[in-house]
Amino acid sequence: MEMRVLIVSIALSAFAPVPDLRVVTGFVPTVGRINKNVRIKSASASSSACKSLRVDTKEGATRNIQSFDEWAANCGVQRAEGFQLTSDDGEDWYAATTADLPAGTPVLAVPGNMIISTSSSKAELEAMSPSVAAAADKLVKMGGGQYLPKLYPFLKVLVEYERGVESPYYPWLDSVPRLYYNAVSMTEFCFECLPPLVFRLSRDERLKFDNLYRALQDVDIVSDETKEDKELCKWAFSTVQTRRLPGDDSDVKIVPMADMFNHGTDTEVEVSIDDEGNCLAYTTYDVPAGYPLRISYGTPTNPSQFLATYGFLDETCPGSFCKILDIQSTPELVDIGFDFSRMLFYKDTGDVSEEVWDVLLYAKILPKHNVALQRQFYEAHMNGDYETKQAIHGRYTLETVAELKNHVDTTIIQLDELSAKGDGKDFGEHPRLPLILRHNAFVKNTFQMVQAKLEPMMEQLAEQRALM
Repeated sequence: MEMRVLIVSIALSAFAPVPDLRVVTGFVPTVGRINKNVRIKSASASSSACKSLRVDTKEGATRNIQSFDEWAANCGVQRAEGFQLTSDDGEDWYAATTADLPAGTPVLAVPGNMIISTSSSKAELEAMSPSVAAAADKLVKMGGGQYLPKLYPFLKVLVEYERGVESPYYPWLDSVPRLYYNAVSMTEFCFECLPPLVFRLSRDERLKFDNLYRALQDVDIVSDETKEDKELCKWAFSTVQTRRLPGDDSDVKIVPMADMFNHGTDTEVEVSIDDEGNCLAYTTYDVPAGYPLRISYGTPTNPSQFLATYGFLDETCPGSFCKILDIQSTPELVDIGFDFSRMLFYKDTGDVSEEVWDVLLYAKILPKHNVALQRQFYEAHMNGDYETKQAIHGRYTLETVAELKNHVDTTIIQLDELSAKGDGKDFGEHPRLPLILRHNAFVKNTFQMVQAKLEPMMEQLAEQRALM
């Protein structure tokens, strides 16, 4: 018990005093008050002992949620009555409410000095050593300049990890997952079971990590022991990638406690950063007691992106991207609807969005049969000439349906082949494999619903063509 008090005390001292947020957020005075009696008890453990006591990042280690919860309150994090951290399986912890929360209710406020951001980490770490700026330059020269905003939080997490219990972020680090399911955490065999889209997205995530890991090797404020531990570095990368606040990628922000908001297609909470840099969260509708408090992590129509980046499968969105990848994007195609959020298959009905039909006709059918009509179709689309668009569609409906059906049939066969690779595999050796198989089954079920709609359409159109 004495060591736990020491840890909380050391962590708290770096953040006190904190601003009083009640005036701007409307929190009741009893929520999130600072415990001014907490003191550092340096006699309880030596400095060297503190440095040696680091967060256990092994995948089987338990997340210490209780100490994190106490630490957050003592550091000035304020929460609405009913806000609590809960878990259904003891592994995934998330924010929920035990009380009814009317729309517009402030549910969480986190002081800005607790937030790990690109800008604050950059200033702090570059002041510690010129090697940090050199590593950033190296990253840019390697062609990874777009990853710079994640470099500084990545280094910050590793620096705080090495500080052990002397880090003010120790309770937070001890609360984050050890077992991640995102692409960087997957085994090589897991990659063999990924369909093309999620494979491509997962490969991009691996590339981000590889670039940051190479840049890390030139930083002298992180020990060689840590730099050589690739699994530890993957954990740090995954912590940044999955715990960051969705939004502005130019200044990544990790907000302790706000990182407990799970993703939802329908969101209960909206998060923002105020002018003073504090993180504030408010309900978006009347949230009943017993509901989770969720935010949006991105475009819900692309569950493959969530799997690759965050390591979860969102099955709640009614429509998801149709997985057509063999079309090269052009400005004209984007105008027509070539986008993950618009080219959709609907999982419950098997319906196909209008954009899928438009893109297939424009990009695949008309170039083979009538290039002049391709331009006419585009102009009709841009001018809102629905009648002309439908007339052109009508001339090539059979060809368009056949093209889409071939894509659907081929994808279903491919999904079966990929998932069959997992038969008999040890899930202990490949703990992300069950999630990948569930993703494949979700995509297959959606495609089968579409297939069931296309088959009678194809038969009817073929009969009509035969009678012409």
